[in-house]
Parts: sequence; structure tokens; C-alpha cells
Amino acid sequence: MDEVSTTLSGVRGRVTSRDGTPIAYERYGDGPPLVLVSGALGTAAGERPLGGFLARRFSVVAYDRRGRGGSGDAGPYAVEREIEDLAAVFGEAGPGAALHGMGTGGALALAAVAAGVPAGAVSLYEPPYSAEAALRHDRVAALLGQGRRAAALDLFLTDSPVPAELLPGIAGLAHTLAYDLAVLGDGTVPERLLARIHARVLVVDGGASPAGTRHAARALTAALPRGRHRTLTGQTHEVAPHVLAPVLEEFLADEREPAEAA
Repeated sequence: MDEVSTTLSGVRGRVTSRDGTPIAYERYGDGPPLVLVSGALGTAAGERPLGGFLARRFSVVAYDRRGRGGSGDAGPYAVEREIEDLAAVFGEAGPGAALHGMGTGGALALAAVAAGVPAGAVSLYEPPYSAEAALRHDRVAALLGQGRRAAALDLFLTDSPVPAELLPGIAGLAHTLAYDLAVLGDGTVPERLLARIHARVLVVDGGASPAGTRHAARALTAALPRGRHRTLTGQTHEVAPHVLAPVLEEFLADEREPAEAA
């Protein structure tokens, strides 16, 4: 731990990643540790609605992925650096911490666990593995490669709406879309990587989300050695925190079971 201060939202601090990049986080609540990993264009602040519900039972740690919010952005970018960032935050959260990832944050959480981050359990909400998502990512990547960040951001927001309250701070994060594309690779379910994950994993999707998103969630679950699947009736990618939180609480409460019993 490098720096800690107290704020109205809890404790805010920074840890240093392996390459020296400062990674900002905030922590609130009390109980078993749980790290929230945001998706594309997300920050720790954006995780507060869900984190607020979870903080009733967990010590929640949300962080700014590199290039966002209060975190640094040392280059060149590599997915391995993001995994090291998450590992540093995980170490600050405490032994046996669980991980929850939203969208691309779920893909990053899986990559981190496959690389050796010892999460007690992992939950994911709609990691964007699908043919439709891969095509959209290719279009966004092409615009970024041309230096057209504003156009790439506009395209991304057209297909992946962001809550209105988060829009004012989005423009400065356009460059991080390339980071999320790197995390997702070719956009298909990474079966070889998933085969190395032996933590319990819950994959959640929304019942009102596109068919491709729901199919991807089921395919992802099937590829995980200890995967479970849950659909939330009536929910979309912009899932209601008060609907998602109880599902995560129930899943994480099972973590006290012996691993061989799962």
C-alpha cells in the first residue's frame, strides 16, 4: 500500500503496479474482500451503485484501470500490465478476495485468474464474447488505428450505451477502448485460457439482452471447469445494481464450501 486517505465513499488509496504505474482504488464496507473490475470506459466511481449494495456484506474494493481516473498509464500497453495492476489491487484487498467483472472487466478477471491471481471465486456480467461483438470491436479498432478517437467513441457508445451520469467524463477515456480490445483478443470464447481456471465462476446475463450476448454467456459457462450460469429476467447490459447484488451475494456466500464439494 502506497497511499491512503479517507473520503465520504470510504477509503481511497493507491498501489503501485509491477511496472511502477500508480493504480487508484477506493474501498468501503466490511466483511470478506471483493474486488470490482470495471468494463470499457468504466472507473471506480461507476462501480459505486453496485458496490454500495455489496458493501453491506463485503469489503468492496473498486479501482481505476490504467489510463482512467486517478491511475497512471505508463506505456507501451500490454494485457500483462493490466493483469499486474489487478494483482496489485487484489493483494491490497486481502487474502482470498473474490472478483466481479463487468463486461470486458470480466474478461480481464478471467485472464488474471488464469495467470495465477488466486481469487476465491469469480463472477462476471456479460463478458462481450460473440460474433457480433467481435465485428463491432473490429470497426472500433479500425477507427482507433486511424487516430479517429472521437469517431471510435461515438461508434462504441451507439452499440454500448453508457449511463447518462457517466457521459461527462467519457471523452478522455477513448484511448482505453484499445486496451479493452486487447483484453478480448479475437472476441471468441478463449477456451484454452478458461480450461486453466479452477475457481468457481458465475456467469450472469440479462434476459432482455441480445440473443448473441446470452449465447456467449452459455458458451463461456460451458467452457469453464466450475462454471455456473444465471439469467436475470428483464435485465439488459445496463443491469440494475439492486437486482444483481443479491445474486452475487448468494454465489459468494457459497465460497465457504470446500472446493472439492463444488
